[in-house]
Amino acid sequence: MGSTGWVSAATKFPPMRWIALVGLTLVASIGLVAIDVPSAALFSGLFVATVLALANFAPTGIPVRAVTMAQAVLGVMIGMLVKTSTMRALGAHIVPVLLITVATLFVSMAAGVLLSLRRDVDPITGALALTTGGASAIVSLAAQLGGDERMVAIVQYLRVGIVTASMPLVVALLFHPRHHVAMHHAATVPHVGWIIGVGVLLISGAAGTVLAQVTRLPAGTLLGPMIIAAAFTLSGIAKGALVPWPLVDIAYALIGWQAGVRFTMARLKQVGRALPLATGLIILVNLVCAALGFLLADLAGVSRYDGYLATVPGGIYAALALAISSRTDVTFVLAVHVLRVIMLMFAMPAFARLLHRLARHKHPESADPPAGAGE
Repeated sequence: MGSTGWVSAATKFPPMRWIALVGLTLVASIGLVAIDVPSAALFSGLFVATVLALANFAPTGIPVRAVTMAQAVLGVMIGMLVKTSTMRALGAHIVPVLLITVATLFVSMAAGVLLSLRRDVDPITGALALTTGGASAIVSLAAQLGGDERMVAIVQYLRVGIVTASMPLVVALLFHPRHHVAMHHAATVPHVGWIIGVGVLLISGAAGTVLAQVTRLPAGTLLGPMIIAAAFTLSGIAKGALVPWPLVDIAYALIGWQAGVRFTMARLKQVGRALPLATGLIILVNLVCAALGFLLADLAGVSRYDGYLATVPGGIYAALALAISSRTDVTFVLAVHVLRVIMLMFAMPAFARLLHRLARHKHPESADPPAGAGE
C-alpha cells in the first residue's frame, strides 16, 4: 500500500494512527535503549510523532488529561530527587544564576528581533516566536501583546522540537554521562519501593494539581506534584520510593508525542519563507545558550553537564529527563528553568511596550498598541 493508501486508511479508521504511533514508538524505544540513549521513550516518541505528523498519519492531538498526568509523573520523580544541599548551593550562587538567566532571555529576545527584520514578521511576533521560557506560556501571551499567535505557536514548537531532538546528540558527543538505569529499571518485578512510589505518585499528583490550580504556578502541572513529592522526600516519608519504570516510560512517550504531532506540513507551510531564518536563529540561540551554560557551571560550581541542561533554550521536559537518567543535579536544572519562566512573564510585557514605542516613533501613523500590552 502506498503512502496515499495509508493516509486514506487512517482517515477511514482513525485508531490506525494510534496503533502506528504506539507500535513505532515501542520499536524505536527498544532501538534507542540498545544504544544506551537516556530517556529513550521521550526521544523516540518525539521522533516517531514528528515523522507521522509530517506524513499526515499522526493523531490530530494528544489528550490534554493524558499529558497533564505525564507531567505530574515527571514532577513526582523530580520531587523524589530534591536535595537540601542543592537548594543551599543554589542560594549561595544566586547572583550568577540570575545573571546567566537574564542573558539567556536577552539572547533569545535579540534573535526574535532579528527575525522581525523580515517584512512579513512584526517585532512583537518575532520577539515572542524565539523567546525561550515555556512555549505554552509564550503562545498565551501572543494574543495579549498583539503578536501573530499562529506564527508564534509554530516557531515556538519548532524551537522546542529542534532543541529537544538535538539534546541526546549533544550529550553523547560532549558529556558522555553515566546512564543510571538502576533507578527505575533495576527491578523487573514490583517491590516495596514501587508500592510506596505509587502511593506518593497518587497523593502528590492529586494534591499537586489542586495546588497548581489554586496558586496558578507557572508550569503548574509539573511543579505542583513536584512540591508535594519533595515534601514527602525531605520529611523521610518517601524514603526508598520509586516510580515504576513502565509509568515513567509512558509519561516520557506522551510528552514526546505532544511536541511531535504539532509538526504537520500544513503548519510549517504557514511559516512560509521565514522558516529557514527561524531555524538558523534557533540553532544559533542553542549554541550561545550552551556557552552560557558552561559559564554558569564555572560560576556556580556545578558540572558543565548541569550548566548545559539548565540553560538549554527549551525542551524543559527533555532536559529534566536527561538529568534524571544521568542522576545529575536535577534540582539545580529545574530551578534555573523555572526562574527563567517567571522572569519571562514579567519581562515580556515590558519588552512588548518598548517595541510598540519604537514602532510608533518610526511610524507615527501606526495604531496604538493593544490593551493587553500594557497589562
